[in-house]
Amino acid sequence: MTTTFIRGIDNYDHRPDTRVIATIGTFDGIHLGHQEIFRRVRGQSEENGTDPVLITFHPHPRMLVTPDSIPLLLTTIEEKGKFIPDYFDGKVLILDFNKDLMNTQAERFVKRILVERVGIRKLIVGYDHAFGRDRQGDIPALKAMGVEMGFEVEVVDPVMVNEKPVSSSRIRKAIIEGRYPEALNLLGHYYAIYGTVERGIGMGRRLGYPTANVSYSNRKLLPGEGVYACRAEVEGDILYGMMFIGQNYLNPEDCISVEANIFEFDRDIYDREITIYPIRFIRENRKFDSMDKLVEQIERDKKQVLNIFEKELSSGFD
Repeated sequence: MTTTFIRGIDNYDHRPDTRVIATIGTFDGIHLGHQEIFRRVRGQSEENGTDPVLITFHPHPRMLVTPDSIPLLLTTIEEKGKFIPDYFDGKVLILDFNKDLMNTQAERFVKRILVERVGIRKLIVGYDHAFGRDRQGDIPALKAMGVEMGFEVEVVDPVMVNEKPVSSSRIRKAIIEGRYPEALNLLGHYYAIYGTVERGIGMGRRLGYPTANVSYSNRKLLPGEGVYACRAEVEGDILYGMMFIGQNYLNPEDCISVEANIFEFDRDIYDREITIYPIRFIRENRKFDSMDKLVEQIERDKKQVLNIFEKELSSGFD
């Protein structure tokens, strides 16, 4: 089975005779807890001969629900498209989260969307799941609706790491506080920064280290400023290099740059899609007294990154 992405309920084609096991959620991060839910849906669908369906939302519901405190995203919708197929086979239904959906009563949503349109016979959700207007669709309410409307509800216990539940908010906090290795451990996969390659000021090329400058989503949570060993995906190729996140003090524009120097790579990829994965933090961002000192530091960075790849490529990177 392959993963098929469907945008909007009107594009979802459900056959009345098809039995569906589904899950629903925002799934920001596609972290270890989400992966366990996906595993349950996939495994039970295979055992019971049912169709697996994953239902998620775009944009993030809190864009409308709590506009004054919107979290930055661990995974944009494009990044979900890259990670979900690694853990889920089946249909992925992306619902447009708008004011109508936000104001829909939970029972109406379950009846009109989940039961009548998707055709669920079983819904598998996380332990803290709730949806619908005023989060009325919590676990007790879902179980009561299941009894009334003829579907089963299975609740997945939290995945625990260091005696604490894995959650998107926990990962977000770890990234913000500079505990990047912990965030990667909780995610269970590399952290992605997706975008297109845009033209920069050309300083990297003049210094002998040309970089791909990534135009990323302004809703994306970036790891802390500094230099990282990185992996890159460009036009289907898996490549390695070093990357920089932060204020480029050589750039007159006051902005946070994401740029990667990809090793042994010299193709024109302007305006092409690229995904960068910061793998290992190398050093913090700082100003240099001269171009020569900056180049010397970049040379040391590259040696350190190459040493990391030499030691861990066979076991830690794929």
